[in-house]
Amino acid sequence: MSSKNVYRLLLIFVFLFKFTNTFAEDLPKLDNPMSLEYLKKNLRKSQPRLVLNRDLEKDLKKKLKTDPVLQNMYAAIQLNAESIFDEELLTRKMVGRRLLGTSREMLYRINMLAFVYRIEKDQQVLQRINDEVLAVCAFSDWNPSHFLDVAEMSLAVALALDWTAGDLPPSTIKIAKQALVEKGLNPSWPDNEKPLWWTNGDNNWNQVCNGGMIAAAITVAEDEPELAARTIARALDGLPNAMAAYLPDGVYPEGSTYWDYGTSFSVTIAAMLESAFGNDFGHWDFPGFKESAVFRVLTNAPSGMYYNFADCGDSRSENGDLILAWFAMKSGNETFYERSRFLQPADKMEKQTRLAGVSLVWLSQFEKNVAVTPPTAWKGEGHNPIAIFTGGENDPHGYYLGTKGGRGMVNHGNMDGGSFVFELNGVRWVVDPGNQDYNTLEQAGFDLWNKGQKSQRWTLLTKSNFGHSTISINDSLHRTDGLVTITDFEDGDRPLVSYDMSATLGDVVAKAARSFTKDSPVSVLIEDEIVKSDKTELITWQLMTTADVEIVEGGALLKKDGKTLKLENLSHPDISVSLVSLDPAPLKLDRQIPGLKRIELRIPAWTIGNDEVKIKVRLSGE
Repeated sequence: MSSKNVYRLLLIFVFLFKFTNTFAEDLPKLDNPMSLEYLKKNLRKSQPRLVLNRDLEKDLKKKLKTDPVLQNMYAAIQLNAESIFDEELLTRKMVGRRLLGTSREMLYRINMLAFVYRIEKDQQVLQRINDEVLAVCAFSDWNPSHFLDVAEMSLAVALALDWTAGDLPPSTIKIAKQALVEKGLNPSWPDNEKPLWWTNGDNNWNQVCNGGMIAAAITVAEDEPELAARTIARALDGLPNAMAAYLPDGVYPEGSTYWDYGTSFSVTIAAMLESAFGNDFGHWDFPGFKESAVFRVLTNAPSGMYYNFADCGDSRSENGDLILAWFAMKSGNETFYERSRFLQPADKMEKQTRLAGVSLVWLSQFEKNVAVTPPTAWKGEGHNPIAIFTGGENDPHGYYLGTKGGRGMVNHGNMDGGSFVFELNGVRWVVDPGNQDYNTLEQAGFDLWNKGQKSQRWTLLTKSNFGHSTISINDSLHRTDGLVTITDFEDGDRPLVSYDMSATLGDVVAKAARSFTKDSPVSVLIEDEIVKSDKTELITWQLMTTADVEIVEGGALLKKDGKTLKLENLSHPDISVSLVSLDPAPLKLDRQIPGLKRIELRIPAWTIGNDEVKIKVRLSGE
């Protein structure tokens, strides 16, 4: 290697070192007074103390007599608990490299059964809890190679012990505590003293794994006080690295369903710490965290689908949002409290989530203080910036526009900078291909998690820019490390958001910008300004849809569910749009989406008279 290259690498190393340490110094922190002395002095002595304690339980039981929401949700949990008796006890069933399905099922079962036991003290329910605990504690291990499995199982067993509060047989309690130490806590402290990556990780693994270890630590604190204290202290030091993802405005970079996953553990951690120590150690006031409730609300589109960017699922459950209810409880904001969904008939609800039992504790604490309606034009910055325009609560058109910046290298990210989804009149006209099953890809030996520019990940339609409604140059991939940022935002009657796309398109352009304007209650104007470089050969404007498409003069007509959307090619009416069918998708391993197609406007660079081209496309409904 030449001396010049060595010097260049040294400069990069110095820059990264300075950047990493500056970021660490500037990162908000949680309060962390945890020590052996603090633990012994401040830990609540009586059980339950994980999310629930005697004071909260007394209030919960009182409200259960009169509160229709609580009564209905409890009825739903009772039905779920009853169904568990028809199931076999769990076995150590691996799916690929994961035991996670079993761990999650255990967490679900304990949430249902233990909540019912707290209310009813039914001995049959206690016996089933006992059997469930003994079954999983007999596993050879809880699969520490994929530590999420350990974390969720640890939380389940800890809750089983805590919410039965000494009513299980002494032999079961001994076995379960031993399992929490040997199969849960000890594997989180490697013999080589090098911390596991998730302890200070920047994604949901941090929240989930530290959450499970906090629950285990509190549960065995009397038997293993030193281990418990240092485990909780480690978590309070490490959790801000994951919570920084909410900075500065609450956008969760991995999308709404991953918000649900990571945040469900963050709020459970906060609730556990508060119930056990009388202190959440700064969770509620962590910058960007409380604001993430607005992000969650706004990513729910009128159709019932999510704004499903990144590896987000497509559609939300019909059930009420119990994680959002924690924010309702803390803020008193009724907007975060989905009363009508909580009051749908219990026997018509979908299966409850695996944290529904603990969630009912904070649901019982909700007291309305305000009802702040989310804005109709909103942006959030951060690792994966987005902007959302809606028509508001009473919009007869169901207007919804979700747009984004970001980059492929973000956790669970795609090459989707500059992409968007669009709904009008109950139809999602512009779609995001969403997520697909990880295990199927992993079992095929697919290189899914490498985010380098040449990774196999970017051959998938769901991951590359060719599966998103954005701009592509020379039919080439976006730059996975190129961050698309918000450069302008205006609310009001004609909200606008602009993005700088130069970094993700790379040197095949000199400069690129994209803006979205809600120019009427039923339309959106998309404008692109691209400055060519000497490498620019072809500019492709893309729109993904599952609607039927009729190409007409000056654009296209999209038709679905008896509705019509007009696509007007305002800037290049002389160039006809074209249609590429993606049903079936190009690869066997691609997600197959019925009716998926890509509308393209392809502009050869040689047709551009000067160095700059402006593309204007308007989508308008009835």
